[in-house]
Amino acid sequence: MNRRTRPAASSPRDGVRRRRGHPLFARFYARASPAMDRSGGTEHRRALLSGAAGRVLEVGAGAGANFAHYPPEVTRVVAVEPEPHLRRLATAAAGAAPVPVDVVDGVAEHLDVPDGDFDTVVACLMLCSVTDRAAALAEMHRVLRPGGRLLFFEHVRAESPGLRRVQRTLDATVWPLLTGGCHLANDTESAIERAGFTYEQVTHINWPDSRPSLPQTPHILGTATRL
Repeated sequence: MNRRTRPAASSPRDGVRRRRGHPLFARFYARASPAMDRSGGTEHRRALLSGAAGRVLEVGAGAGANFAHYPPEVTRVVAVEPEPHLRRLATAAAGAAPVPVDVVDGVAEHLDVPDGDFDTVVACLMLCSVTDRAAALAEMHRVLRPGGRLLFFEHVRAESPGLRRVQRTLDATVWPLLTGGCHLANDTESAIERAGFTYEQVTHINWPDSRPSLPQTPHILGTATRL
């Protein structure tokens, strides 16, 4: 019996739209990532992954910047990345990882894995750019075993009303076009709860830590459990 269930794409056109790549942004992001990690990203990645254990599904792995930071408690990582250029870079990074990593094609809204097959799911800087965040989180919930953990590090909407207005203006104009579909004013914290997760811990951080805060700096980092 097939244990896997998922909603079908609404139409063939919708399936094509979900898989459309962002080749220019992918190349820019891959080149910018080392500088981002030097500005505090490495510290946050290590904090994010310190609680990973067992079988891990990393959704939206990018160029594989997380792979070097998985702890020995992890037995295997399946890393899903839809963008071809980033997936090639992630495959290369997997060869140097301290734990076994398999890089596969796929999209967050339709994960091609069985129900309850993973102990940990990692969402790192990707929920801001998915086509359907609720569907992506529902899939993450589905593939976790009961008691499994979601580890997340994500863009979120600003706490101050003024900066939130700036985020919404950018989301409605140039920001998604320049950044591969990213949106800044996301209430991701509430979305994770609506998907059926229970928070263990949530930390609000600014990264990069600038003064004043910029529209892209508000993030949350934390852990939630599928009960």
